[in-house]
Amino acid sequence: MANGVNNGHGKHILEHGGLQDLIDTLRGKGYTVIAPVLREGVVRLGPVKGIEDISHGIHDEQGPGTYKVVEEEGALMFDYAAALDSAKPFLFPPVQRLYQLHVEGERFVLDEGPPMTQKLAFLGLRPCDVAGMKVLDRVFGIDDSRKMRCEEENYYEQTRRDGLVIVVNCNRPGGTCFCVSMGTGPEALEGFDLALTELRTGFLVSVGSERGEQIVKELPVRSPTASEIELAELKMARARDRMGRKLDMQGVREVLERSIEHPHWDEVAKRCLSCGSCTMVCPACFCSTVSDSTVLDEETVERDRLWASCFSHQFSYTTAGPVRNSIRGRYRHWLRHKLCTFFDQFGCSGCVGCGRCITWCPVGIDITQEATTIQNSEAGSRKEAQG
Repeated sequence: MANGVNNGHGKHILEHGGLQDLIDTLRGKGYTVIAPVLREGVVRLGPVKGIEDISHGIHDEQGPGTYKVVEEEGALMFDYAAALDSAKPFLFPPVQRLYQLHVEGERFVLDEGPPMTQKLAFLGLRPCDVAGMKVLDRVFGIDDSRKMRCEEENYYEQTRRDGLVIVVNCNRPGGTCFCVSMGTGPEALEGFDLALTELRTGFLVSVGSERGEQIVKELPVRSPTASEIELAELKMARARDRMGRKLDMQGVREVLERSIEHPHWDEVAKRCLSCGSCTMVCPACFCSTVSDSTVLDEETVERDRLWASCFSHQFSYTTAGPVRNSIRGRYRHWLRHKLCTFFDQFGCSGCVGCGRCITWCPVGIDITQEATTIQNSEAGSRKEAQG
């Protein structure tokens, strides 16, 4: 698992054709390579065998509740923003069989236990996705067992430790991106084995771990020119200025702490469908439940773990009924957890600024807009009180 800051091992240029050499090297080491692919008009993450499988020649247009892929002649290989998927579904699957038992006489016998872990190489994750993985590391306690964690997740831990992270820095942020506001992009500074910045001449490669250094030694790389390094820096500076959204994080925790009964929650609730789409696409949401099923005629018992959403009416169910039985209460809980109480729970933000929750919300609710509305409302009320 990549766990350090880019430690100065050096920078290299890998020409575009060398990306196939990278994929071949990874597959030769037993990795399943996961990269952005175009599927049914959407850029998603999936297994690839060659560069022809990777989405290319396109850019995407993202906005609140809107997504569109547009073909573009001359577009770079990774000229689009965050894919629909993050690494989360591969590290923490949406549905996972925990075990299956059958009855034998008067006892249960194990037929099937937890699945074998995979050896994955993520090629093309964005810096916000890497930040999301670091959040999940805290949730499951694998970065520091002394910190609070929700549960011990062996499949996540082993897959994460075996996995390789090759991040692609964002040259072209999407219309819903706000990673600059969250300090997570557009350039990855830690948590990767290799980081690529795409240029016309190829990829400027930064090494972030010893494993990454070993892989670079097997690739047809050359030293970058001063102009290539400067161009990569200019691309990152330009990307920082092209964020589709922004959120002032200064004091937002304190504002949300004081705004439990703010009337704006009612306004959001009128639009929110409580569908849970935002939690499904979020790279940092982690809630799950278990489902038991029994096949009486076969005398088998199965237990599966499934993703859950705090937008579900039954999510907070107790013997007295759901604690959050209104859409107002559920949306408020989710937004405050992301930007406020996550800090209390795990010492970091639960939002990484990827913008997926805005893009994939059916009614286009914008977390940056809702938080800003509450911030501005409080600031306005304070000015009025001061006369």
